[in-house]
Amino acid sequence: MSQTDAGRSTPAHATDGAPRDVARPVTVSVVIPVRDDTTHLEVCLTLLAQQTRAPDEVVVVDNGSTDDSAQVARRHGARVVEEPHPGIPAAAAAGYDAARGDLVLRLDADTRPGPDWVAHAVRVLADPRVDAVTGSGRFDLPGPGGVVVARAYLGAYYTLGHLAAGHPVVWGSSAAFRADAWRRVRDHVTRTEDVHDDLDLAMALGPGARVVVDRSWCVGVSARSVRPGRQWVPRFGRAFRTLHRQWRVMPPWERWAVRFGR
Repeated sequence: MSQTDAGRSTPAHATDGAPRDVARPVTVSVVIPVRDDTTHLEVCLTLLAQQTRAPDEVVVVDNGSTDDSAQVARRHGARVVEEPHPGIPAAAAAGYDAARGDLVLRLDADTRPGPDWVAHAVRVLADPRVDAVTGSGRFDLPGPGGVVVARAYLGAYYTLGHLAAGHPVVWGSSAAFRADAWRRVRDHVTRTEDVHDDLDLAMALGPGARVVVDRSWCVGVSARSVRPGRQWVPRFGRAFRTLHRQWRVMPPWERWAVRFGR
């Protein structure tokens, strides 16, 4: 990241123009954080094994599970990384650090990718101007409810996130980005606080990044994250902590100034 005259770090651009060996096939890592989610993880890994473009590796980050999540991951041929610090921010970052691919694709354990999920991300990121891509979802609710709720939930998230970040943001249940982009911002994301790791990563990438929201890149996902209940209180708290932390680095008016300045 660059430094302002006042010494405050600003989000790095996600591209630096460095040439890549185009003769070498691009490699893909899929990262899945998990904690005590054996049943969903089993389904997710089964679907990853059916991809039209197989990932070069699957990294499952075991975030202190007390069930058989790690064993399930190994049985499916995934590489298991242990991250004892509790929380998705720490687990996701540990997975990105461990990933060996040129492209890093992110799923949650309760995500259900279609057979073209990996191939679609590779196609979008074949454009060197794109730094990250994120998609849409459908919740496992009866009838058309899953699509309707997903559109409302993700529509609000993407719209408000864009206003806050000065550019499109990513949704952690289905996202992909370049490994070199992660390496540039890895020291500037939140790892040990209770924040929304996907929003935090997107804002760390900065307004100079090109993030594509591709609504045709759709996955199934558990509806447990949108069900009514007390969970919404800590979730709003995470959102405010994420914004507070990243706005201290670069406030929204500066982000939009950079965006328009492009």
